Amino acid sequence: MIEAGAAIVDITPTPGLSMPGFAARSLPAKGAHDALTARAVAVGDTAVVVADVIGIEAGMSARIRERCTLPAGNVVVAALHNHGGPVSMAGRLSLAADPAYLERLEDACVAAIDKAAAARRPARITAGQGSDPGIARNRRHPGGPVDASLPLLRIRGEDGAMIAVLTAYACHPVVLGADNLLWTADYPHFVRQTLEEACPGAVALFMTGCVGDANTGHSAHASITLAANPDRTYEAAARIGRKVAEAALAASEQSVSDTVTARNGTVVLGFRRRETDLPEILERRWREEALTAEPARKNLLGYWANWARDIAPVETGPLAARVTVLDWGGVPIVALPGEIFAETALSIRAALGPGRPAFVIGFADDNPGYIPPAGEFRHGGYEVDEAHRYYGLAATFAPGSAEALAACAIELANGS
Repeated sequence: MIEAGAAIVDITPTPGLSMPGFAARSLPAKGAHDALTARAVAVGDTAVVVADVIGIEAGMSARIRERCTLPAGNVVVAALHNHGGPVSMAGRLSLAADPAYLERLEDACVAAIDKAAAARRPARITAGQGSDPGIARNRRHPGGPVDASLPLLRIRGEDGAMIAVLTAYACHPVVLGADNLLWTADYPHFVRQTLEEACPGAVALFMTGCVGDANTGHSAHASITLAANPDRTYEAAARIGRKVAEAALAASEQSVSDTVTARNGTVVLGFRRRETDLPEILERRWREEALTAEPARKNLLGYWANWARDIAPVETGPLAARVTVLDWGGVPIVALPGEIFAETALSIRAALGPGRPAFVIGFADDNPGYIPPAGEFRHGGYEVDEAHRYYGLAATFAPGSAEALAACAIELANGS
């Protein structure tokens, strides 16, 4: 029989730290709406931990895996990618990280994994596929593809008591906008709350899917404002979170096998510069524009000008990206780094087999930025042309990077 355990560790910061995710937002957090957490579920000698932060860079992820009690190759360290948390990656997203908080975050992820592993007991896992909640929209192409899959795992002890319930959905956790100054896990908080109310005793684990081009319908540029939006409130986040959870809970239950495996691969990703002007020309242009720009745009231009001065001149070497596939009784958890688009997730799902409950998640073991499919480069836009500046990269990931990650994931899922 499979053994499983789960744990939650609080990672809520004190007020006063900077909040990444929106270039327009310059004020620090003034309080908390809901507790931020690191949540782990251990199954056999494998585990997934998800922290309520915008990203965890590869170095910290590697340390977490090495420090925990489980084999390092069997652990996935993922970020929720909420934009209502503190700075969690040194040198990325244009804001300075607090070293004490980074240390606390790392320790909390290790503690959550170890507590989940220590709590393991004989368990039974059932899997199902929830209905499409109809929330996610392709923010780059009206009517474009989204990954509407909503898998659900229920993990119960031998006595029937709930241990954990897991789901994943591919919609950016950005219901709240740049005007929000409270710590929050955004709509996933309400997903987890609803799941735990329906499954007393369970730890609810929400994994963020491939959301690089998906949110509730606004464009990426719509977030470059401090203006309040009646569609981006805590009430809206609660409604969306409950709808996602209720759709997941409607999934039927099918027992899975007792087999648990973990496979890892490495994909070397290259970069290609999108800008054609010299960095010094870009810096001068953006600083001049900032002189008369409105405040939110001025903040953005400041980030870009600093990027042109400090980062653009640096030659970018290739990045070694980790891909992991955990198999929990025949249910794959495909873990990819960065902001992955729906097209990539759907190609992996097609290879896994239609209708099969499967988790295909992003922000796992690193968050170096957007990794668009090759066909998206001709469309440009924030995710292709601009976001690498905010992430502290001198260039965009080269076309073919997303396809290489997908090919590796498929190979791993097939047991190679």
